[in-house]
Amino acid sequence: MTQQDYKGLMVIAEQKDGTIHPVAFELLGKARKLVEKDPQEIMALVLGPESLNTKALIERGADKVFHVAGEIFNHPDELICKENIIPLLREIKPAIVLIGATTFGRSLAPRLAAALDTGLTADCTDLQIDEDGKLVQIRPAFTENILAHIKTKTFPQMATIRYREFSRPDPDPEKKGEIIIREPSVKEQNRVEVLEKIAREEINIAEAEVVVAGGRGVKNAGDFARLKELAQVLGGTIGASRDVVDAGFISKAHQVGYSGHRVKPRLYIACGISGAPQHKAGMKESETIIAINTDPSAPIFSIADIGIVGDWYEVIPRLLEIFKEKTD
Repeated sequence: MTQQDYKGLMVIAEQKDGTIHPVAFELLGKARKLVEKDPQEIMALVLGPESLNTKALIERGADKVFHVAGEIFNHPDELICKENIIPLLREIKPAIVLIGATTFGRSLAPRLAAALDTGLTADCTDLQIDEDGKLVQIRPAFTENILAHIKTKTFPQMATIRYREFSRPDPDPEKKGEIIIREPSVKEQNRVEVLEKIAREEINIAEAEVVVAGGRGVKNAGDFARLKELAQVLGGTIGASRDVVDAGFISKAHQVGYSGHRVKPRLYIACGISGAPQHKAGMKESETIIAINTDPSAPIFSIADIGIVGDWYEVIPRLLEIFKEKTD
């Protein structure tokens, strides 16, 4: 098949417990910008229960939504999702397929690409359409020292895009679109058996308005309690660099950086974080950055709005006093 056999742009929307992941809305917003010069149909594909609010995908930019409805999709399972998505992609033949680079998306996307015998560019930070109508997939390389521009020769052109890279369009309740409900083509998953569900810490650091993050300057796991106290006073949450996550001081759910979460809070307080490129990639677009470090030459100061040269063990208690006075 040639490029002319493939038409339109498809966003595969992730859902969990009947709620669509916001990265799908971000991708629909970006899709609209991609097709401004050369209008194409924007489609969304979602697998979930019948009660799923698929109209939200229309309101955020989709012209057509394919909803594979079934209770089997109540909980994300990339294997059963893959088996149901592949037949639809082969039928619809979208030229471009976009997937959020969430934990689930990163597992699902390569399975789809392998089944379709096409390429996949992971963790993109931007997308463009070139003069030939091909998708230019842009992603950091060599720890963000360069931006690689990648084009694939095969179709569909597939990419995963990191959460919070693009702005989320406001919903338009007046927008019209078509919702097509399909029966699952594969209704049973007999290759995976759930033996036990283990509860884990549930945080959404990517949506936090305030992040107080600790790095190598944090001496032990217990010291994160001091940072947590400040975060609570400010109505925020705790972040961390990869060093302390690898050391077991705090869970990966709190990790900020290229291999962790990308955050864009109104306020980011970096405590004892030197500012390695991997970490800066995940927080450099914060509105206001306060950096606290004993090393005046620490790279984190190059992007900080306010830099404090000092020991965070001494600075944070003083900040706590100030903020508590303001909130009392």
